[in-house]
Amino acid sequence: MGEMEVPATARYGASTHRALLNFPISGYRFGRRFIRALGLIKYAAAMANELLGRLDPVRARVIKEAAREVMDGKHDDQFVLDVFQTGSGTSTNTNANEVIAHRSNELLTHGEAAGPQSELRVHPNDHVNMGQSSNDVIPSAIHIAAVEALKADLMPALHRLHNALKAKAEEFDSIVKIGRTHLMDATPIRLGQEFSGYASQIEHADRRLMQKIVTLRELPIGGTAVGTGLNTHPDFARRVCEIINHETRESFQEAANHFEAQHAKDAVVAASGALKVLAISLTKIANDIRLLGSGPRCGIGELLLPTIQPGSSIMPGKVNPVIPEAVLQVCAQVVGSDAAITYAAGLLGNLDLHVGMPVMAHNLLESIRLLANACNVFVDKCVSGIQANRQRCEELIERSLAMCTSLAPVIGYDAAAAIAKEAHSTGKTVRQVASEKGILEPARLEELLDPRWMTHPA
Repeated sequence: MGEMEVPATARYGASTHRALLNFPISGYRFGRRFIRALGLIKYAAAMANELLGRLDPVRARVIKEAAREVMDGKHDDQFVLDVFQTGSGTSTNTNANEVIAHRSNELLTHGEAAGPQSELRVHPNDHVNMGQSSNDVIPSAIHIAAVEALKADLMPALHRLHNALKAKAEEFDSIVKIGRTHLMDATPIRLGQEFSGYASQIEHADRRLMQKIVTLRELPIGGTAVGTGLNTHPDFARRVCEIINHETRESFQEAANHFEAQHAKDAVVAASGALKVLAISLTKIANDIRLLGSGPRCGIGELLLPTIQPGSSIMPGKVNPVIPEAVLQVCAQVVGSDAAITYAAGLLGNLDLHVGMPVMAHNLLESIRLLANACNVFVDKCVSGIQANRQRCEELIERSLAMCTSLAPVIGYDAAAAIAKEAHSTGKTVRQVASEKGILEPARLEELLDPRWMTHPA
């Protein structure tokens, strides 16, 4: 393809620079998790090839050292390519091969490996990419990066959020408030019961993600170009997975079917779907919290949210629910990312290779990162500091027409409805109208209109 000038300071080579010039699209780059996963695969591949007698010990040693540096983030600035590139991610796999080969040759020339063997050279394709193809390396990197990000970042954040919501459920268990269905007054509910529902949503999200991790643990490595394993040792994939597991303390394994693993991206779609469900759960929780905290005087006002910053440049004293709003925006982004992943999965999974991997990887890992950060901020700056406005809860529940619901089994639906109608037209409470009509003995009426009694089966 002709000569290509590469910056003297670059550790990548001509192929990477050509791709850099070909795809000046978004400015988005692959993140730390993905680059670490690439380095890990190259490290494990070099060790496996050495153990299988295909790569000499000297080259294996410097490749492993260079790959370890990539894993540790020492060469992140050398991963320069745009996310929107060749659909197999070949350009980024080449980027990794060239950086590791360049650094390996530096080590051969100047490092501890220098000496009698310094005439050896490490080739990016022949040695760093030995037994591999972009078509199995990139999807394997997606899976490894996603599993590590889920387990190290998102799931701990979910556990924190679950614990914070559960603590609020216990703290607010004694507070009875009015329920709302269709945004209209309904029968009483305890504030703690509402928060227990939120905690349960997060607990279910955690379980769903754990199920998706199981499928992501299958790695396509070893399938090479189309899943047949051409040009690799039969034991290569197993050895690579063993080495990766030693490094990550995980349980990755060779894909049961390499053709499914490389021709489709169902595991990524499923993981993204679970992230979308989590985003919808967080949307429900954040929306409820900001609605229940609306006011402070002219809204619902049953919750008091932490005051963390001024809310208006024109209205003095105004404070807004900015943390729930930030969480809701993250959720919108995650839902959009899932749409991009789903669309790419369906459109670009043609025949014997999926060619939408870079955009799917970017959106999946970005969703995990954003959700983890949003959950931690939600806990630290909102949920942990929420207080209940007990006086407001009691005031609203007494004024509610839905209080008449507990009378219906005793005096009949129509009679209870008539009391509610009169209470609404006169501005009185259900308790006042029922007491004035003398429909029941005072003690029995007080028993039936006890709000806490209405928050459990009777």
